[in-house]
Amino acid sequence: MPTIELTTKINSKIDIVFDLSRSIDLHKISTQNTKEEAVAGIKGGLINLNESVTWRAKHFGIYQTLTSKITSMQKPQFFIDEMEKGIFKSFKHQHLFSETANIIIMIDIFEYISPLGILGRIADSLFLKNYLRKFLIERNEIIKEYAESQKWKDILAKE
Repeated sequence: MPTIELTTKINSKIDIVFDLSRSIDLHKISTQNTKEEAVAGIKGGLINLNESVTWRAKHFGIYQTLTSKITSMQKPQFFIDEMEKGIFKSFKHQHLFSETANIIIMIDIFEYISPLGILGRIADSLFLKNYLRKFLIERNEIIKEYAESQKWKDILAKE
């Protein structure tokens, strides 16, 4: 099972980073390149435990839908979202948060199984894992940008 692990250091408050990470509205901003849109479930605001969202997005030139659900959460230390329906056989995304010397350490652990058996494993090694890593890095850069500026208020003030 391919695993992507990223660590992002953010100069902000843990509650702000935690909430930005589960904000549907910020996710839409961070995924403008793939035109992600929440089409079912929670369509805006903060997603919570046992809630799901269905995203419609364009990846590799094809529109796809994917439904994920928050299966575990302990605010502000972590939450986990897992795929319920979508193109992958499965995925589990752990979002972990800690604070050290006024810096928030945000760790993503993204585990997935591609569809199509051996063809999926070949796609992983050729391009898919790198594509997903870049997608998560871009998302984290937006979270960092909003958390370290006053922009977070534009997102979280709506909540």
